[in-house]
Amino acid sequence: MRILITNDDGIMAPGLAVAEEIAAEIAGPEGEIWVVAPENERSGASHAISYTIPTRLNKLGERRFAIDGFPADCALVGLHKILADTPPDLVISGVNRGHNVAEDVVYSGTVGAAMDAALGGARSIALSQFYAKDGPEDLFAAARAMGAEAMRRVMAMPFPSGVFYNVNFPARSADQIAGMQVCPQGIRRDATFDVVGFQAPNGREYQFYRHGTRNASAPEGTDAKLCHDGWITITPLHAQMTADHVLEEARAALS
Repeated sequence: MRILITNDDGIMAPGLAVAEEIAAEIAGPEGEIWVVAPENERSGASHAISYTIPTRLNKLGERRFAIDGFPADCALVGLHKILADTPPDLVISGVNRGHNVAEDVVYSGTVGAAMDAALGGARSIALSQFYAKDGPEDLFAAARAMGAEAMRRVMAMPFPSGVFYNVNFPARSADQIAGMQVCPQGIRRDATFDVVGFQAPNGREYQFYRHGTRNASAPEGTDAKLCHDGWITITPLHAQMTADHVLEEARAALS
């Protein structure tokens, strides 16, 4: 099996190493693991691509590359340049440091890379790891212990054109994980970002965005709430964003 790995935390991120461990177990001794990741962290980049700016591709080792661009750039270059003649059997994006559930999915560079791979015709899975102050000492304990098994379960699921899967691991040690559930994306009732002002030593004003979790506020049975409660969540996603339930009413209003 040939597996392409990317992420949004950057080529040096510890979660990328966890993804490589998972991929190696899935691919087996005869498999190929390819890595194409951003040179620097690109969290929050969503599905952005360097459409008007050229990107630089650096080969760091055998089957290992870094790009000074976005996660979706990495998926594009990996699929359409590096592996153009030998397409991967699977694309993994992650393992992200922090969850990508609920409305975070819209912002996530991890999800954006998996989406781009799916649009390019590849079978792709986004992997993200919750963390908490009272979580295990090894931040990636759940993903490290259960990642390969979760991948096997997902790979047995349907992958119609354009569909990919978003998997989140709870901030639990392996023996505390409640199980796995396929579930819908949730939306949290409470706002998830605060704007925090900061004055630099030169007197200039800057703004930072502070992410609040508030996952318990998501509806029961959705990704944010289930992962908060200790479940590994598996959510099928696609880029088709039409609000189908509004179409007829909108047409009626137009007419």
